[in-house]
Amino acid sequence: MHKAVAVFRKEWRQIRRDRRTLMTIVFVPAFFLLLYGYALNWDIRHIALAVQDRDQSAESRALVSAFVNSGYFDHIGDVYARSDIDRLLNLNAARAVLIVPEGFGRDLASGRPPQVQLLINGDNANTATTVMGYAGNIVRGAELARLADRASPPAITVEPRIWYNPELRSTLFLVPGLIAYILMITAVISTALSIVREKESGTMEQVRMAPIDTFSFVVGKALPYYFISLASAALIILAAMALFGLPMRGNWLSLLFALSLFIAGALGTGLLISTVAETQQIAFQAALLSSFLPTLMLSGFIFPISSMPHALQLVTTVVPARYFLVALRGIVLKGTPLALLWPQVSALTIYALAMLALASVRLAREQH
Repeated sequence: MHKAVAVFRKEWRQIRRDRRTLMTIVFVPAFFLLLYGYALNWDIRHIALAVQDRDQSAESRALVSAFVNSGYFDHIGDVYARSDIDRLLNLNAARAVLIVPEGFGRDLASGRPPQVQLLINGDNANTATTVMGYAGNIVRGAELARLADRASPPAITVEPRIWYNPELRSTLFLVPGLIAYILMITAVISTALSIVREKESGTMEQVRMAPIDTFSFVVGKALPYYFISLASAALIILAAMALFGLPMRGNWLSLLFALSLFIAGALGTGLLISTVAETQQIAFQAALLSSFLPTLMLSGFIFPISSMPHALQLVTTVVPARYFLVALRGIVLKGTPLALLWPQVSALTIYALAMLALASVRLAREQH
């Protein structure tokens, strides 16, 4: 290990001299968290709602009030003609139009189920689905309240209870994914440039002449960036807790262990890229391509893996962020013991060892 420590000291001195890069590696990920954390938000509010109330009864006004008082919809005005509805939806001035037919109040009074229509602008499928869910919940809530006022509750009621994220805040879903996304990119890029920098400066030839075995060189190269990435991860998590209310329901040591495995795999990936690339530009592009797209698209961060084609689901099995996200969300949001996360921990361990071993083999071939 003393050889690896010697390489570690050399690399650490080089990093300390380049303080601008050091500050970038440590603090830019926290800035990315702020940027993406506030920009990426699936909690839709202030949905522009137009109303065509053909009934003009107390019951129809109560229904419109239920939509407005929910906090999700903003009543932008009333419409009377079909052409007005088309114009508002075509110009995106309204995301939804509530149409209350004539006889709505009379049907309610007589016990007949009334019909209302909600026209939703579907140019954004995710937003349209969310609006449709909001509207359904509001109508059901208004119906239950009306039945309760009449002392005739329905025969079957549903009382949903949501665990781990009672307020259904999308931030609690997105922030763990952002942590994995930011860590993967910064760790891979920083290490991918390290050995390539040695090649371009000519110091790689001196390293090859030194009595240092390949594995010690790889470990010594990775250790400084491991500690820097760990410090950056701690800063990101603390910022997420302070700014976005990210809870910590699990064990800090379990979180440290999962972070260490994920960072080790990312560092190994960066080192493997640096043994293949000949210039820093190529290394940067390869690191960005291998870390950005898989972590964003194939890890379950944004798109559920179960909805992907079977071929892509097989590809996701070699994406480390897929396993890290399950472990991170389990530890942070659910307080899941590490023993129950052994499939994810095993996968991260195998990936880290494989990447470090491949980097060592590639570097040994270059030296010979």
